[in-house]
Amino acid sequence: MNINYEYYRIFYYVAKYKNITQASKALHSNQPNISRAMKLLEGEIGCSLFIRSNRGISLTPEGKKLYSHVKAAVEQFQIAENEIAESISMQDGCVTVGASETALRMLLLPVLRFFQKDYPGIRIRILNHLTMQAVESVKSGGVDFAVVATPPNIEKPLVSHSILRFHDVLIGGPSYAVFKERVFTLKELADFPLICLGEDTMTYQFYEDFYHSHGHILHPELQAATTDQILPMIENDLGIGYMPEIFARDSIEKGAVNRLSLVEEIPSRQICFVENEQYPLSIAANELKSLLMQYALK
Repeated sequence: MNINYEYYRIFYYVAKYKNITQASKALHSNQPNISRAMKLLEGEIGCSLFIRSNRGISLTPEGKKLYSHVKAAVEQFQIAENEIAESISMQDGCVTVGASETALRMLLLPVLRFFQKDYPGIRIRILNHLTMQAVESVKSGGVDFAVVATPPNIEKPLVSHSILRFHDVLIGGPSYAVFKERVFTLKELADFPLICLGEDTMTYQFYEDFYHSHGHILHPELQAATTDQILPMIENDLGIGYMPEIFARDSIEKGAVNRLSLVEEIPSRQICFVENEQYPLSIAANELKSLLMQYALK
């Protein structure tokens, strides 16, 4: 059977109120149209659904069975319509974001402060991933999008947008103050213990490529699990390391660490927005994307 959904919707209200007049008011229709639709539905199904009497309308056994299924379906449609309406009005919804540590601290967290102030009903889930994990989550549909630092090669259906560039600086602890006026080569840095993130990170790969492009091998003596761990290790004179300038700025100004000069220029890095063309962004996710782009332009 290929029965018009509207017949079922009308049946739902007639069965719910057991009264044509009330059903017509709920449907903003007139009684003749309601009665005609119910007769057509009974004709399509091939049995009586209502018992009509002076006391009103009641359901036949077949009508009760049909109502139990139609009620569940219509109410699910109503729930979906309400959720979509709330999403469109940005009163409700959820956005799931995959983020690498650098991108989280440098871009995502500052933007989320403004986003949640404007849209308190939207829930934000942040999955703090390594860059490769975040990109894989976008590919599988596990997150709406990812914000990561300098991602690997992106292939369709994924799309990457560069939204913010930043620079790293080379820093050393208090004992390196005597070298503030000196300019080092990468070869000369081999005399100092180097602190770096682990080999499974894009930051490690970035510096491995940087050293290799100048004919050297990256060989850190200490490997930190997170960027947050590198700065305290440098402040305690455990070695030298590379940090995003924005993260090291306060410690440099306070004299807790010293900025060291390098002959070879450290390439700039990027914060990228990665999305999957197979999974269109929701209205809330698109709004957050727009705010990220706007913030990065400031």
